[in-house]
Amino acid sequence: MIRAMKAAFLFTALLLASSLHAQNKPGFEAGTAAVEISPTVEPFQLRSGASSYVHDPLHVRAIAFRNGEGRAVIALVDDIGVGREMTDEAKAAVAEKTGWKATEMLVSGTHTHTAPKGGDTSEGRIAYENRRREGVIAALTKAIESLEPAEIGFSSDEEPGEVYNRRWHLKPGTMEPNPFGKLDQVQTNAPRDKLLKPAGPTDPEVCIVDVRTRRGRPLGLLANYSLHYVGGIPDVIDEKGKSIGMASADYFGEFARVMPYRIGGSKPPENFVAMMTNGTSGDINNIDFYGKRPPRAPFEQVRLVAAKTADAASRAVKKIETYDENPVVAMRQREVELTYRNMSVEEIEHALRLLELPKQDRESLHDKAMQYANATVQYSEPDKKESVIIQAIRIGDQAIVSLPFEVLVEIGLEIKEKSPFPNTFTISLANGGYGYLPPPHQHELGGYETWIGTSKFEEDSSEILTKALLEMLAELRGL
Repeated sequence: MIRAMKAAFLFTALLLASSLHAQNKPGFEAGTAAVEISPTVEPFQLRSGASSYVHDPLHVRAIAFRNGEGRAVIALVDDIGVGREMTDEAKAAVAEKTGWKATEMLVSGTHTHTAPKGGDTSEGRIAYENRRREGVIAALTKAIESLEPAEIGFSSDEEPGEVYNRRWHLKPGTMEPNPFGKLDQVQTNAPRDKLLKPAGPTDPEVCIVDVRTRRGRPLGLLANYSLHYVGGIPDVIDEKGKSIGMASADYFGEFARVMPYRIGGSKPPENFVAMMTNGTSGDINNIDFYGKRPPRAPFEQVRLVAAKTADAASRAVKKIETYDENPVVAMRQREVELTYRNMSVEEIEHALRLLELPKQDRESLHDKAMQYANATVQYSEPDKKESVIIQAIRIGDQAIVSLPFEVLVEIGLEIKEKSPFPNTFTISLANGGYGYLPPPHQHELGGYETWIGTSKFEEDSSEILTKALLEMLAELRGL
């Protein structure tokens, strides 16, 4: 009896030792975090005006990756974008707390248009700006500090039914002058009766990075889809009958809410973090230009898009045949100096003439003429330059690149096509915000995304940045 008990004890001890060895063996580690940043000081300022209402919570979500000396951490903020100053400050604070380098951190915005605005002198705005920055610091730090042995898989599927190119060639003779008094070749979100053909493609791919513990427990999922925000967030009618907007994370937040159920069914995994990053959606939105949807209830279309992209992500997960416990993790960052667009003397003089017009004479102008006249003067300084951050990450056979712009879809498709990796996607609106990034031939067509003020840099900027990113990917592929 005693001999049998000793044998059982020894067997149990060996199993325990084997389990501990498996858990502690070197290799890939991952950690996740989700920190709520919904505004707590009212009123706060939305694009639609002052509000004290939150429809659904806003978060900063983060996933950290490490293998040996290779490190990368990605944070996603439920916000219209992120500023360079804020992200630099947050990264510096996290570097001091964790020992990770700022160049190993990527911070991007989802591009929801119903997040509070920061940076003004009002109490609500200042409080929210602080809460957002502290949320970024907390999410990055918690993700890094929660690292545990993990495995990772990569895949993608498609959801083509919710992406539409919003730049259109119009029927002959129907184009109206732009704010500069000239005729573009394409128009954004033009009336249906004028539409001829779209001016560019779409990218229906839903890319995913699926992270699990060594025991197979779902830990985190990073997704990417090239679609602008959806909108249709409910309003609140106050006691005076005034319509007040509500803060919302749009379909990005709803995707994060429902994705755990796609992974775990009726029992979603605990502490699982899903996040939907914005791909190259600068000219892609959710308006069906080819047909007309039935009317939607408030927030219904957000839920539909979130459900469809979560379904696509779920299908992608099921395609993964093997998970890698020892992928290469590496990250590269460059600061690339770009030149602001040089305005011609004619353009500057025209803008100055408009700004000098009396108020009554402005009524016949384009409704955005004064806005873009101001932008023309603002960017009239010759040969002005600014450095922007671009990044490239390798996790096994998955490549991720980032750009601090609203990137037109053709740029993302080119990077995917020319990447040396089998799986590649672009996270837009990362580490700063500098407006739209069109490729040169879209600049030639004109339209909203190319106007000075919405697009600040010279027309070859996308080519400069794409070349640099492909060089960085080639370097990572050689590791």
